[in-house]
This record gives sequence, C-alpha cells and structure tokens, in this order.
Amino acid sequence: MFELVRAGGWLMLPIIVCSIIAAAICIERFWTLRSNQIAPKNLFATVVSLIRSNQLDNKRLRELRMGSPLGQILVAGLNNSRRGREIMKEAIEEVAGQVVHEMERYLNPLGTIAATTPLLGLLGTVIGMIKVFASIKLEGTGNTAVLAGGISEALITTAAGLTVAIPSLFFYRFFQRRVDDLVVGMEQEAIKLVEALHSDRGDRQEGRESRESKESKESGKNAFSGVVS
Repeated sequence: MFELVRAGGWLMLPIIVCSIIAAAICIERFWTLRSNQIAPKNLFATVVSLIRSNQLDNKRLRELRMGSPLGQILVAGLNNSRRGREIMKEAIEEVAGQVVHEMERYLNPLGTIAATTPLLGLLGTVIGMIKVFASIKLEGTGNTAVLAGGISEALITTAAGLTVAIPSLFFYRFFQRRVDDLVVGMEQEAIKLVEALHSDRGDRQEGRESRESKESKESGKNAFSGVVS
C-alpha cells in the first residue's frame, strides 16, 4: 500500500485525506440519521395521550423537545396551538427548517469530496503524462524506467480519485434520500397534530354554540309562553 501511495506522487496525500473525511462523515450520518432517533414511531400517539389526560406540563414538553427532532417540531406546534391554526403552522415550519438544516449537516462536504477527488486524480494523470513527455524529450524513448514511473503515477492517482469519489457520491445521494424520507414523515406527523388539536377545538366550539342556541331557543319559548299565558 505504501509503495502505491509513494508511486502516485504528492497528490495521493489530499486524496487520502478526502477518503478519511468521507468515511468519517458516512459513519456519523449513519448514526445520526436513524429513523428511531429522528422520528420515533409512537411519539405522536404519546403526545395525544398526554394531551387528553392533561399530563402535558412543562417538564413533559422539555423531555419531548430534547428527545428527538420530531419532538422539537411537535413542541413548537403545541406551544403555539392557542394562537390559531396558521400561527401554529408557521411555528412548525420555522423549527422544521432548523431541524432539516441540522439533518443535512456534512452532506455538502461529502458531495464536494465526490466531485473533487476525480479532479485530483485527473490532475495526477496530467502531471504524470507531463513527466513522461519531459523524459522523452530529454532522454528519448530508451529509458523505460522513467516512462513507466510517469505512467504509473498517472494511473494510480486516477484510480485512487475514482475509488474515493464513487462511494462518496453513492452515500451522498443515499443520505439525501434518507433526509427527504424523514422530512416527509415528520411533516405528516405535524399535520396530524395540527388537525387533531384544531378539529377538537372546532368540535368543542360547535358544541358550545349548539348548546347556547338551544338554550336561547328554550328561553324564547318560555318567554313566549309567559306572554301568551
């Protein structure tokens, strides 16, 4: 391995550094973007149960916020639920933007590595071929060792650059897709929370209005009966 690195020339050093960074990003994102870590399956049901049992106090809200990114979004909606549907949605969208930004952390560097390492390999190819033609100019085609060294440097750097770029591009697309899927799931959970809270309040409001209307009709009937009598 060391002989290959040395034969590839000084451009092997940034390619190796890029490979280490890409591997670290992939491991970190695999650990961070776990579904049960970002959006626990039963979190919405737990929140609804706490609301119905009147157990959703400040301590519970703090635990939800610290527990997961989905919890942060739901807590933002709960804190603004009394200010109307639109304000609640705006609060959820604001926190969701921060959550998505956090989920996409390090993906841009990974994409940059996927795009840069083939160029580094190509640069190594160009430098190697320059050395080959320079040696041909000075010594002719008789010195095969010099020619082989230049061609070897060109091929090794190109292969190394592609070896780093291909998996980096694959995992860049993979993590982007995972983020998109998680965002869609959290959006659906947030919409269900909005609908659950405001539909319940709408039903209560309608029930209250119905009772008031019924009471007013009964009082009117009683007043009319008194007048008639």
